Order: sequence, then structure tokens, then C-alpha cells
Amino acid sequence: MRNGLKKSAQIFLSIVVILALLVWGLWKTVPRWLPPLAGHWLPKGTQLTLSGAPHWSEGVLQLQGLRYSAGECALATAENARLSKEDGRWALNIDALKVDTACLVQLPKSDASAPLSVADLQHLLPEGRVNVTQLSVTPWQRYAGQVQLSSEGGVQHLTVSGDALKLDSVLGADRTLAIHSFSLVPPGGEQPVTLSGKLLLPATFDQLPGSGELHAEIQTAQVPSPLDILLSWQATEGQLTLSEKGSDKPLAMLPWKLNGNALQISQGQWRWPYAAQPLAGGVNLTLSDWSPAFDQTTITARLNVLTQGHNGKANVVLSMGPGRIGLLDSNLGFRLTGQANLQATSLSASLPGELSGSVLNPTLLLRSGSLLRAWGNPTPELTISDARWPLAGVKVSAQGVSGPLQAILKASHRFWGKFDLHLSGKSQEFWPDAGQWDFNYWGNGHLPPLSGRWDMSGKGQWHDNLISINSLSTGFDRLHYGLVDVEAPRLTLDKPLVWQRPPAARFKPQYPDLPTIFKGDIKLVAKKIAFTNGGYLPPATLELQLNGSSPDRFGMRGMLDAKPIGPIRLNGRWDGERLRGEAWWPKQLLTSFQTLLTPDLNIKLREGSFYAQSAFSAARGQGFVAGGHWVVKNGGLWMKDGDLSGLDFSLPYRLQDSVWQLGVKKPVTLRIGELNNLVAMKNITADLQGHYPWSEDKPLTLTNLGVDMLRGHLSLSALRMPQHDAAVLKLEKINLSELFTALKPKQLAMSGVIYGELPLFVENPKWIIQNGWIKNDGGLTLRLDPQFADAMASGNFANKMVVSLLRYMEISRSDAQVSLDNLGVLTMAAKVDGVNYTDTTHGGDKEKREIVLNYTHQENIYQLWRSLRFGDNLQDWLQQQVSLPANALSKGPASTGQKEEQTVRKEQ
Repeated sequence: MRNGLKKSAQIFLSIVVILALLVWGLWKTVPRWLPPLAGHWLPKGTQLTLSGAPHWSEGVLQLQGLRYSAGECALATAENARLSKEDGRWALNIDALKVDTACLVQLPKSDASAPLSVADLQHLLPEGRVNVTQLSVTPWQRYAGQVQLSSEGGVQHLTVSGDALKLDSVLGADRTLAIHSFSLVPPGGEQPVTLSGKLLLPATFDQLPGSGELHAEIQTAQVPSPLDILLSWQATEGQLTLSEKGSDKPLAMLPWKLNGNALQISQGQWRWPYAAQPLAGGVNLTLSDWSPAFDQTTITARLNVLTQGHNGKANVVLSMGPGRIGLLDSNLGFRLTGQANLQATSLSASLPGELSGSVLNPTLLLRSGSLLRAWGNPTPELTISDARWPLAGVKVSAQGVSGPLQAILKASHRFWGKFDLHLSGKSQEFWPDAGQWDFNYWGNGHLPPLSGRWDMSGKGQWHDNLISINSLSTGFDRLHYGLVDVEAPRLTLDKPLVWQRPPAARFKPQYPDLPTIFKGDIKLVAKKIAFTNGGYLPPATLELQLNGSSPDRFGMRGMLDAKPIGPIRLNGRWDGERLRGEAWWPKQLLTSFQTLLTPDLNIKLREGSFYAQSAFSAARGQGFVAGGHWVVKNGGLWMKDGDLSGLDFSLPYRLQDSVWQLGVKKPVTLRIGELNNLVAMKNITADLQGHYPWSEDKPLTLTNLGVDMLRGHLSLSALRMPQHDAAVLKLEKINLSELFTALKPKQLAMSGVIYGELPLFVENPKWIIQNGWIKNDGGLTLRLDPQFADAMASGNFANKMVVSLLRYMEISRSDAQVSLDNLGVLTMAAKVDGVNYTDTTHGGDKEKREIVLNYTHQENIYQLWRSLRFGDNLQDWLQQQVSLPANALSKGPASTGQKEEQTVRKEQ
């Protein structure tokens, strides 16, 4: 018997061990056999999977990697799910639960069955609670948060706590749903929408709540006070009212009625007084034939907007349906037609299209004939005559815009002039900085600030956050600005213009340190650059390399080459408002700049060197500003009537608004070694400082003007323009023999040295020289040409006697008063003391006669200068600078000589 008991114990122990091993094996293989087993109760095409075996620890069943899939799509994924029993109630805790609504389309269509009732749902929920630390539903991740659901005594309590979504609601056993608080921050907003109220749920979910009243409040920046929303209904009728808090006049009143499976809004009214101009309109809407799960609904609607603006009253109508909208699929046709008149512009639209896809993520397709137009004055400076957007074939979804993108703009700007622009391209799921858009562009216009007509064309692309202009050709027939006229400039690209923009906000986590880049190589070619003085630059080429972070912030480096001038190095930068730069002219032969001199000067550059540097700035409102320093060393040139050598010239300058500031810190200096024209001039000096054109508050001053000539020296005191006081032209030790040798008069000759002072006026209404004086410095000698003297003495006895005294005279004192008016009339009043030696006998004895001569002479110097080599040049200069009347030369007084008093004393 003892052996029998022992044997029975061994058998029982073996069974226990086998059962234990079987249980242990089943437990460890749960991830393998549980999904197929659960599949018998789950909808077809769905499955439940575990990534690891569950384990029991301290009364808690832990499930690792629980996932519910529809097809190949993970509909719901739970992390670290834990099931336990607390106080006799089940408790399910999940660290994170992710739900992807895009997987709903993979769910199989349910067979028709009895509708689910609220009571059935409440009975299915066991006593206990569910706590999800982080519930995230795609594509509404911003509304993620903690979710708690408790069920006790037939009452369910649901709370949601997140940054953008909060909810506290209770569902009672009598189907009464009480929303204690609801708060939601709408997409793109900052202020939450709040809601509270009660409603009686229907017995089954294929019906609407029988009655209820919901209150909502929303704060928006467009309305000064919060907006109150009231939704109330009883049985099958109700009304939705929207109003500003504290206002008796509602913003919207939408009466609705439920008739079977049809919800109808008839003669709804709305207004919006907070826009730039008041808007108002009506609403008619019918929703019908929805499915038990409300995932399919037929919609028919009409919405109109009334506007009044610069073209009077206008109406826009949006018609929709009949079509279907659904949670999974939609097919709704629509048409937007009419005109909207804003305060300064008008819009007209004809947009037929179709809405498809999930109502949560719809796709909008615009059909043939879709066109949007605009015209008017959006700003005081801009007038749009016609703007068109052909939109046929354009598809819009959350992924972006796909299809052809075109635009046509004809407009005029008060500053930039008239222009006509065209854009044509093709996009693929494009949003700014996401997707792909390839485009062509072309246009033309007129630019009044530069007095030129322009055209442009090119190709480009926008792929994600990279914008590339692959080709560009734009040019003007001519450009004129200030002192410069440019013939046929054209801008092209040597290398594509590339802009790597900052990544879009949704891509920043993936590319936090992606740099922004703007670069490209451009070339500007001009046939000719002419200046108002008659000079010009030969065909010029400007090449620039751009490098920066964006089109409104970049630097540039390049060269300007206009052979034989240059190349000129350029550096600069653009900050979105102002263009700044610097230029360096390398040292080169002065003869390279021959074309910069106007042909009227009749100057031929011969030798010397030139170098310069300049800084410039250009901005709207400021214009063009430049400043720098030009230097000429040891220059030489030929002129029409002579030559010049030893030229040293230093010009510090500033240019703004076509006004030159000459000599900013130091004066402009001119030094000439020798100038051979009518007479030889050496050691010429001049300093210039001030503004040109000059004004009273910005004068121009010429100082240190001096020249060695005629064996003496000429100098001019400071000459200020505008002129208030005369500048004194001072003559020192001027040799008359040198002067008469240069002038080569045939009638007379003089020798000796003179000095004097001539007060010089440039802007006097009458005088050029007023009350100047000239005196002799030592003895002077006067000789008349014998033939001229004989002709003068061929008259009566008095003429013969006078001429005999003047044939040869030694002058001991000469004092002349000189004046010259603007008509060219020179008046000289002279007093001369001298002696004359006349033969008295055939033996050659000389008779000495003292002569005192008071002489007044008047002559038009312009007529005199015509007979001299330098006459035309000097006359032209004086006519330009002194505003000589056009008829001065023809109407000036003729040359006259008058002897007012003549006294001859004869001494034996």
C-alpha cells in the first residue's frame, strides 16, 4: 500500500510538472498565439501584435509593445501598458498611445447591423479606470496630452489635459452628457475656444441628441471683445447664434431644422463689421443621407458675400453640391463666382472645382475655366490695371499645391513706372520651402528714374528651401541717371543665382544648423557709357560675384573693364535698403582716358599716369552718392593752340544729387610745369574747394591762382562763387616787349615793365573789370611802325605834328585806369609823361620834347580777340562764364581813339 501511495504521488507530481511546463510555455509564447486567437473577434484585415512576452510583477500584468494594425498600417501603438486591479476595480495604465487616423482607410467596411446604443457602450465598460500619460493622434499632434477615463456605477468621467486641449465631461446613466469645461487652441491661434453645456444623448448613435444647449466663448484679435456662441435645440429644430459679448446685434444667426436624415439651414444671415470694410451675406445649407457612423454625408450649400468698394457694390457666391463629404472619402463639386469690391481694389473669380478625400485632409481640384483677377490701387503708389491667375488644373492639399502655376501682372508704380510681368510654371506638392516648383518668367516695362525701357526673361526653380535662378537676361535700351547715360546695358548670369533659405519650421528639428546661402555670378555689358560733358567710356563689362545669406543681405566682388581703361576692382554690399561699395583704379597711362574728354576741348593726351579710388552708396530717397580721390601725375597733352607738360592734379571729391563737393578735407590742387599757348606760362598753381554747381550756402572758392609769364608773375586773390567782392588780378613785372612779341601787332611796339591790379567780377550784372589800374615799373618805350605813322601823318599839319611826337617816345610815367563791361567794351583812361627826340639838323642833332598825354581809349575786346590766335577759345569761355549777350560782338562800340588834351612843350 505504501508503494501504491508512493507511485500515485509520483504520477501526480509528474502531471503538475507537465502542467507547469505547459503553462510556462504558453505564457512565453503569448506573442505568437495571442494575435491569431484575438483575430477571431477582431474585424477582418486587422490584427493585434505584441513585441514581447507579458510578465507579472507585484500584482501588475505588463504588456510590452502592444500594437493594433489595419493592413500594413499601425492604427494604434501602446507603450508600456500595465493592467492591474485596485480596490476591486480594473486599472489600465499606458505611458504613450499613438493613433494614426490615416490608417482608418485600411479598415474593412462594416456590415449592416443593429446600431450601437449608449447603454450598450456603458455596459461594455468595466468598473475601473484607464490612464494614458500621453495620447497623440495624427495629424493633430499639437493636441496631445494626458487622458483619464473612469467608469463607476454606470457613470463615466473623461478628462483630457494638454497644452492646446483640455476637457472635463461626465456621462450619466440617464444619457445626460455634461461638459463642465472644454478648451481648445485653434490651429494658428493663441487664444483658446472654451465651451460648456449639457445635452441629452440619443438611445443609439444613429440619432442626434434630442435636446440641449451649449455655450462657447472664443477670443480673437479681430474682435475687441470675446465672442459668445450659443447652440440650442429641442427635438428637430434649433438655432446657432454668434455674437460679441455685450452686444445685442448678433454676428450670425443660423436657424436649422432636422427632417429625417436631412439637416437644413435656411435663410441664415451673417455679418462681419471688423474687416477693412463691413461684410455681410446669407447662408443656405443642407446636410443629408449620412451613414450610421456619420462618415458619409451629402451636402448642398450656397453662401454669398456682399461688398462695397471703389467700384460700387458687388456680390460673390459660393455654391457647393450636391455632393458627398465623409471622414474617409468625399466627392463635392463647388463653384465660386462673382466680384468683390474692396476699398482700393476689386477681385473677380470664376472657380469651378471639386473637393475629394477625407474631410480631415481634403484635396481641392480646380477645373477648366478657373480664373482669378484683380485690379485697382492697393497702395497710393501702385496701380494694378490687370492681374490674372489662371488656375485650371491646380490641385491643393495638405501636402502642397500641384499642377500649373501661372500669373500675369500689368501695373504701374509712381516711382518704378509701368511694367508687364508673366510667370508660368509647374508645381508638385509645393508649399514655400517644401516641394517642387519649376518656372519660367518674362516681362518688360519702363523705368522713369533711369529714363529707360527694360525687358527680362529667364528660368528658375524652387525645390524645398532652395531657390535657383538658372538663367536670366534683362536689359535696357538706355539708362540715364544724373551725369551718366548708358547705352543698351544687359544683365546676364555667368553662374546660377542660388538662395538656400532657412528650413521651414517643420524641418528645423531635422536640420537645426543648415546655413542660409545666397550666391551667383552676374555680368553687365554696356555698349557705351556717355557723360554729359561729351566724354564716354568704350564698351564696358562689369562682372560681379555675389555671396551672402539672402537677396537683402549679400556682398559682392568684381571687375569693371572698359579697354583700354581698367580693369577697375569693385567691392560692395547690399543690406536690403542701401547699396554700398568701393572701387579702385590701378595706376595706368593717362592716355587711356582720352575718350573721357569731350571733343570740343580739342585736347590730346600725351603722357602721364592716373590712379583713383572711390566709394559709393545708392538708396531710394537718397539717390546716388559717391566720394573718392583722383590723381594725375606728370601729365602732358596737346591743345589746339599749344601744349602742356608737368601736370600734377589731385581731386578729392564727393558727388550727391548731381552736386560735386570739390576738395572735401583738402582743396583740389592743380600744378602745371609749363603751358605754351599764345605765350609761355610756367609754374601754374591753383587750389579749388567748395561745391559745383555752387549756391549761397555751398560756395566754391578758387585760391592760390598764380602763373609766371611775360618775365613776370600774375596772381589772383581768392575768388568766391557766388561772388560778393571782386577778386583782384595782380600783375607783377610784366614785360611789355614779351607781350607785344606774342601779340605781334604791326602798328606799334612797346618795351619795359608794368604792374597793376584789376578787380575781377564773374557774376556782376554789368562789370568784368571795374576801376582797375596799370602803372609802369621803370621806363617804357613806344615805337610806331613807320608805314603806319606815315599813313597817320598824311593828313593836315596837326596830324603830322602829333604823329611826329609819337613815332618814338620814352615814357617815364604811365598811369592807366581800366574798366571792362559785360558787352566787351574796354574803357581806358591813361595819363602818360614822356619825352620825344626829333632830328633838328642834317647833322643829326636831337631835339628833346616833353610830352604830357591824357588819353581815353574805348574798344570792344571781343572784336579785337577775333584777330588773335587765342581769341575764339577765350571768347567762348567768357561767353559761358560771364553770360555774354548773344549780340555783344555785333553791337559793341567800334574802336575809337580820342585825344582829349595834348600839350607839347618845346625846349631848345
